[in-house]
This record gives sequence, structure tokens and C-alpha cells, in this order.
Amino acid sequence: QLQLVESGGGLVQPGGSLRLSCTPSGFTLDNYAIGWFRQAPGKEREGVSCISSTDDSTAYAASVAGRFTISRDNAKNTAYLQMNSLKPEDTAIYYCAASYYCGNVRTYKYWGQGTQVTVSS
Repeated sequence: QLQLVESGGGLVQPGGSLRLSCTPSGFTLDNYAIGWFRQAPGKEREGVSCISSTDDSTAYAASVAGRFTISRDNAKNTAYLQMNSLKPEDTAIYYCAASYYCGNVRTYKYWGQGTQVTVSS
């Protein structure tokens, strides 16, 4: 079964950092664009960041630009989301997803189960 597995979530104080990892099961990431999404209670799933499969170009939501960094290591078959200067409003379940190109939620073919990120003092 082709799927993604996220890890690295947890509880962190405001201003803190976390690094999320995304590892595929049953396929390799190098031919796919990787997107990170998040969903807070009572809200729709929103795009956070994406990294392309062709030239590693990146895109970020305005709410996280300058604080989050997406990257990929094809040798380790893993994608990352480095999250710095975390705010309480970043609290959500974070999902990684794979597609042939960056796009909206409906673009993505494979999804992980999500990892909880809670920012609280």
C-alpha cells in the first residue's frame, strides 16, 4: 500500500521550533512534489508549503512565510518541514502529501495520517 508517514510533531512553547519529517512507504519521493497541509479543529485543511519535483522550487502560505522551511533529501527519501518561531495559531494536525506538481488539496494523490503540533505555554 502506497502511503506517507509523518513524524516530529509534539507540544512546544510559543517561539519554539519543530521539524516534521515525511517518509513514503512503497515508493520514492524523487518524482513527486511534496506538500504540507494543516487542519485545525473546526477549520478546513489549508496548504502550508510545497516543494516541486523538478527544480526544488518552493512556495509558502503567507501565514508561515519566513518562519517555515520546506526541504527534501532524496537520498534519504524524506521531506521535511522546519518550523521556527511557532505561534499558538500554528496548532493543528499537519499532513504531508505527494503529487506530480504543487497545487491545492485535490491535486495530491498520496497522503499521510497526520502528526499533531500543539503550540502552547
